[in-house]
Amino acid sequence: MLALALALITTVIVAYMILKKKNAQTVLFAGGIFLMAMTILMGYPLLDGKKTTGMVWFDIFKFIEDTFSSRAAGIGLLIMAVGGFAKYMEHIGASRVLVHLSAKPLSMMKSPYLLLAASYVVGQLLNIVIPSAAGLCVLLMATLYPVLTSLGVSRLSAAAVIATAPCLDLGPASGTAVFAAKTAGLDVADYFVGEQIPIAVVTIFAIAVAHFLVQRWFDRRDGVEAKSMTFVAAEKDDSLPPAIYAILPLVPIALVLVFSKLCISTIKMPVVTAMIISISLAMLFELVRTRDVKTVFDSIKVFFDGMGKIFATVITLIVAGETFAYGLTKIGAVDMIISGAQSSGFGAAGITLVMVLIVTVSAVIMGSGNAPFYSFGALVPDIAAKMAILPAAMITPMQMASSIARSASPITAAVVAVAGVADVSPVDVVKRTAIPMLVALVTSFVMSVLV
Repeated sequence: MLALALALITTVIVAYMILKKKNAQTVLFAGGIFLMAMTILMGYPLLDGKKTTGMVWFDIFKFIEDTFSSRAAGIGLLIMAVGGFAKYMEHIGASRVLVHLSAKPLSMMKSPYLLLAASYVVGQLLNIVIPSAAGLCVLLMATLYPVLTSLGVSRLSAAAVIATAPCLDLGPASGTAVFAAKTAGLDVADYFVGEQIPIAVVTIFAIAVAHFLVQRWFDRRDGVEAKSMTFVAAEKDDSLPPAIYAILPLVPIALVLVFSKLCISTIKMPVVTAMIISISLAMLFELVRTRDVKTVFDSIKVFFDGMGKIFATVITLIVAGETFAYGLTKIGAVDMIISGAQSSGFGAAGITLVMVLIVTVSAVIMGSGNAPFYSFGALVPDIAAKMAILPAAMITPMQMASSIARSASPITAAVVAVAGVADVSPVDVVKRTAIPMLVALVTSFVMSVLV
């Protein structure tokens, strides 16, 4: 019981400090180191004989070194390549072209609330190839937002739909999806097609219907009339690169899906390889368009800078989360929770629900689902093995919940950015997103159990 009490107190303190805007990496590292120190004092080893330094106290930091080494060379490289590619697509304007072209067909729809529902679907699909939540939302505010408001949709309804466009982190370009796939022991493409898509299709439809009903109800309650309310000028065609640039953000996902078990299984296409090929193709496009060799060659630094930023923010967070999770595991808290759940009749679905709720509440409070997902997601393989279930059955609803809950937090970067452009309160936006996100959370969990 002492171990469980220490783990609970440490977890509460860690959550409180992150909530108070203390650096998440430092807090998680400190929490993990403390728990590992307590493990040593209780007489338990940290590392096996092959990995130990020979000094048990040094083993704490040896674990951190080993985790950095494995993550930076494996999943870390994947996520860094994805982040660098997204940054380069933004730099050359390819992301803006894709969003601009996607918005044009929507502008032909005459029903404001049907347009709202369709806009969410388009935004969510764009998120597969534009994984930056805040970046996608800003792009949609420059394109879809004027179309929505000009049809009589209120600023809050339009903002709510756009703020939830990236609420499901789907596909090989998503860092959390890559982490979930590796944690589940699956290829990224297999995870996307086999685990995410069956759940996402139903969840996306449910969210679209929820937006249609919820935003219409709010607008009618607030007495919004169908009149022109254009607040942000749509992006002009002459400020964009050629329309063919819209294919560039789609190239990596096309390569990964085509050269997989789904189509051509004789050729392997790792995600990093797909990103490098896509960057090379994008640079060729830029050379043809600008005919400026020096500028195009220098632009590769944008890709590398994007990778570096991801390492400093996401990869370090993954390692810190795993350090904290390792401390929880070694002190015995996880085994106690699992044993308690089994004896109380929770079963696999019950444990999964508990993990989903922990990630959800943490994401809403913190404004980001990354820290809780990476921390508790690292526990999944051990828990799944002891519960005799596949890791994917547990990690997938957790991964979905981490991004869904993010869109229901008033301190999330994407929500704050959307509210700022729309000149409304983030809290008011979240009032409009809360019900659709609750629908999404319930739907995704139920589907994960059924599929």
